[in-house]
Amino acid sequence: MTTATPITPTVNGRVIALAHYAGRAVLERVLARTGNTFNQSVTLRVVAIADTPIARDKVAADVTGSLKIEESAVQTTIDELVTAKLVEEDSPDGSGLRLTPVGRELYERVTAETNQISARIYADIPAEDLATAGRVLTLVTERANAELART
Repeated sequence: MTTATPITPTVNGRVIALAHYAGRAVLERVLARTGNTFNQSVTLRVVAIADTPIARDKVAADVTGSLKIEESAVQTTIDELVTAKLVEEDSPDGSGLRLTPVGRELYERVTAETNQISARIYADIPAEDLATAGRVLTLVTERANAELART
C-alpha cells in the first residue's frame, strides 16, 4: 500500500484567503484581550508609525485603501480611538492626530505580542521562500487594486 504524496497547492484566491483569515484570527484573539477591534488596530498603527502628527485625512485614506472599506467607517473608527483616549487631535480643527501615552502603550503591547506569534508562524520557512511569496503577493495586490480602480 502506498501513501499519497501531499499536493502543495499553487497560490490562488482561496489559499491567500485562508492564510489571511488564519492570521487575522490570531490578531483578533490578541485584540479581544484589549477590547479593541481589527479596524481600530489598523488605524492605530497608521498613527503610531507616523514620525509627527498625521493629518486625519491621510489616516482615513491610508486605512480606506488598505482595508477597502468606506471612509465613513474609518472616520467612525478614528472617533472611537479619540473617545477611548488612544489618539488625540493635535490641532484645534482636529486635522492632525497623534498617539496618547495610553495609545502608545497599547500599540507597543499588541505589536510585541503579535511579533512573538509571527516569529513562531514564520519559523523555519526559508528566507528565499518568504521573499518569493512577498513578491507574488505584492503583484497580486497590485493587480487586484488595478481591477478595483477599473470599476
